Amino acid sequence: MDFELKFTPELEGFRKKVQDWLKANIPDGMENPADPVDLTLEGYNKQRALGRKMAELGWLYPTYPKEYGGGGLSDDEAIIIETELDRYDQLLPPYYDSGGKLAAATIMVWGTDEQKRAFLPPILTGKVRSWQLLTEPDAGSDLANVKTTAIRDGDHYVVNGQKIFVGSAHGAEWSWMIANTSPNGKRHENLSWFVLPMDLPGVTWTHMDLIFAGNESGALSGYKNTVYLENVRIPAFNLVGGENNGWKVAGTHLELEHGLMQGSLNGDRTLQKVFKVCRDLKREGRHLLEHDDVREELADLYIDSELTRLLHLRNYWMRSAKKPMTYEGPQAYLHMKRAALRTSKSLHKILGPYALTLDKERGLEDGHIEVQQRGGIVAQHPGGTVEIQKVIIARRLGIGRAVKEQAGVLR
Repeated sequence: MDFELKFTPELEGFRKKVQDWLKANIPDGMENPADPVDLTLEGYNKQRALGRKMAELGWLYPTYPKEYGGGGLSDDEAIIIETELDRYDQLLPPYYDSGGKLAAATIMVWGTDEQKRAFLPPILTGKVRSWQLLTEPDAGSDLANVKTTAIRDGDHYVVNGQKIFVGSAHGAEWSWMIANTSPNGKRHENLSWFVLPMDLPGVTWTHMDLIFAGNESGALSGYKNTVYLENVRIPAFNLVGGENNGWKVAGTHLELEHGLMQGSLNGDRTLQKVFKVCRDLKREGRHLLEHDDVREELADLYIDSELTRLLHLRNYWMRSAKKPMTYEGPQAYLHMKRAALRTSKSLHKILGPYALTLDKERGLEDGHIEVQQRGGIVAQHPGGTVEIQKVIIARRLGIGRAVKEQAGVLR
């Protein structure tokens, strides 16, 4: 059975246009560091500049309406742009903007017409990128337990609190956040969703030292930060979806984060690097690829990688075709997380200490293998832990509940 995408001659013509444009416009020395923390400011600025140039063609956020700065393109055209950019080891957008990808979709669903006109064009044209302010010291997997407060004061909300595991290197123009607008209110009915300009007085952030701050999809998220909010006055206009309705609003971006915006449609780039290493590196006088035990491990890794790709391809199609979705997103995300850990274990078996070193003489593929070893472990946690994905799947299937949980609203 052939699972590969097929495109019309017209779409293949569009692919050639994208290929030619990227070849002419990808900057020399475009950075793709193994560890996202190594992305320099110069490299980051090149990514942002490329994003703005893509936005002029409507390619930065291709499927969003033109009136808001998107491209108004089809899902097939968006897939072509994404897969061709991936050949340069770059993402769409070509810089870390998971906050923007989630925020834009949420504003499209829950924002007023005025809010869409105010907030979407800066995101979709690359003028701003955003971080997401969700996790707190006492609220991670239990997101409804956020303690950051946003109390109404005339035409503003006064925000106080702390967010952790935030964003990336080199700052952000905006963030979006969930805050408690009714501290004595009923759980899940006391939260609200805000757009936060990061240059407001009272907003500060500091770097967090972590073992690894990237993620299993390869996003260049750089290191993470702690964001402090002290008497920050957010305009009431920046409240999206209504006061104390933030849990429902958050259901949109969480639905996307849990398996609908993850994974490469071109396959696992790290695995491709591993195959190259196994063709070059020798054990007992023979290339690793000639050993039966290595070939068996690689076959299992390839199957895992293909399952991940196909699950995300299915989800991409279901979402674009407006098919009803329940457990599919968390299912794909769970498989990807577990596959990342299985890959780490297998690479350690195949490569031994070579998999764990960044030494210039012995480090493999410019450090990508070593980074995968750390990233495979960390992958079990961000964006909802493995256990959380299982809970969501069970609730969507109706296991242990009289009423099945509904997926977040996507349109």
